[in-house]
Amino acid sequence: MIYIARWKVWLIISVCLLGIVFSAPNMLNQSQLEKLPEWMRSTINLGLELRGGSHLQLEVDLKSVLKDQTNNMLDDVRNVLRKEKIGYTNLVIAADKKSITFVMRDASQIDIIKKALHKIDNGINIVTESDGRVTALLTPEMIHTRAKAAMEQSIEVIRHRIDESGTKEPLIQRQGEDRIIVQLPGVDSPAEVKRLIGRTAKLSFHLINDETSVVPVDANGRPTVSVPMDSEALPEQMSDGNIVYLSVKKQVSITGDHLIDAQFRIEEGKPSVSIRFDAVGTRKFGEISSQNIKRRFAIVLDGKVISSPRFAVAIMDGNAIINGSFTNAEARELALFLRAGALPAPLNVIEERTVGPSLGADSIHDGKIATICAFTLVALFMVANYSLFGLFADIALGFNLIILFAALSLLQATLTLPGIAGIALTIGMAVDANVLIYERIKEELRHALRPVAAVETGYKRALTTIIDSNLTTLIGAGVLFEFGTGPIRGFAVTLALGIIISLFTSISLTRLFVVTWLRRQSQLTHLPL
Repeated sequence: MIYIARWKVWLIISVCLLGIVFSAPNMLNQSQLEKLPEWMRSTINLGLELRGGSHLQLEVDLKSVLKDQTNNMLDDVRNVLRKEKIGYTNLVIAADKKSITFVMRDASQIDIIKKALHKIDNGINIVTESDGRVTALLTPEMIHTRAKAAMEQSIEVIRHRIDESGTKEPLIQRQGEDRIIVQLPGVDSPAEVKRLIGRTAKLSFHLINDETSVVPVDANGRPTVSVPMDSEALPEQMSDGNIVYLSVKKQVSITGDHLIDAQFRIEEGKPSVSIRFDAVGTRKFGEISSQNIKRRFAIVLDGKVISSPRFAVAIMDGNAIINGSFTNAEARELALFLRAGALPAPLNVIEERTVGPSLGADSIHDGKIATICAFTLVALFMVANYSLFGLFADIALGFNLIILFAALSLLQATLTLPGIAGIALTIGMAVDANVLIYERIKEELRHALRPVAAVETGYKRALTTIIDSNLTTLIGAGVLFEFGTGPIRGFAVTLALGIIISLFTSISLTRLFVVTWLRRQSQLTHLPL
């Protein structure tokens, strides 16, 4: 007699019961949901075309990217000229903001200068004039490459901030040269979306001019005294709420790109953020801290100084603490933004609106009809071909849908039209394993095996084929999830969950039904197949 261990029986029953418990909240209204315990309130979200949501059109400030590029080139050129001991004057950014110029003291060093500047980046053109003036110009190819990289990074950072789990199915796509479209289902106010993705969270570390650290400013925040050419005045909010301006070096000592982790913590009774650098950042931070003991440095976030401590000792392990005038919520939010990554440039909101469902109630109604029709036709087919065993498969198919909805609810996944298509496809695929098993049992019966032996052999020998066929589909779903976006990923999630759950219901649940029925038959001479 076929045997199923008692613990397996209880496990199968428990999974089915939990499926009913966690899928049931989808049948309740909001007032009924609020009466349930917190752990039972998870439901499936509807996508933008089914329930509406927020629509934003954002513009990436590529001029800021170009400005950063040129400023970095200016610092690199200055460092190279000093390292090569080349005399120069009037090193400035040109009016076109795409090039820098300077005048050589010794025109005979032009070849040395060209060779040294090309070491900075191959995307720089060097132009010399008879009066000794040198222009280092960013090539159009380099500008285009950096702009493209900035757009791609912006899209990925936005996606990570608003959909870290990959189940909300936002639509985030590039439009034109510098625009990004963001659509979020179920978010009625674009203001929350703007607040979440609008901050650049651009972190950098700069040295402070100790001689003129505090800079007096006028009512408009403009310095009333001259600031060194290589510095700028940046605001810092003190613990008492007052704002002072510090003379901060323009040269970036280290950027937030080298961060690998940021966590909220309480340090000396105050909310803080602990940060950890990668190998390159650890080396740079160690060099800067060891060379500037007792010197102040500024931690700058989005153009504001959030902390200005002194290097008390050399920090060689790549771990540091950011202290500032934070509340607990602000420190937690800062840690989140730093973990999610920095936007390479500010975002400007070009268009914002709340959109209603484009297909709405009709799509939901049609999706229900399609699912019910698919279920009914498959159920009738199974009963017509396999009699009582087909009924067992139909009951398992019902639990397949119940457990699938429970899994989607626990993930708080967003259901879109492609997701509904994935459910309908799952219904057809869910009985595929049962068909293979039942046909194998028929084949064993034709070889004159006894009914019980035929059932046992049929389940064993069909297992390999079932796993192979479902594994290939699961690989396809994985590829769709990895390379797809928005609704395509939703379809992949629904399909993958459906495959995994169908393996459970087809192999375990229907087998439990069959074994229970076999044990109740005292004199079994044939199977209802």
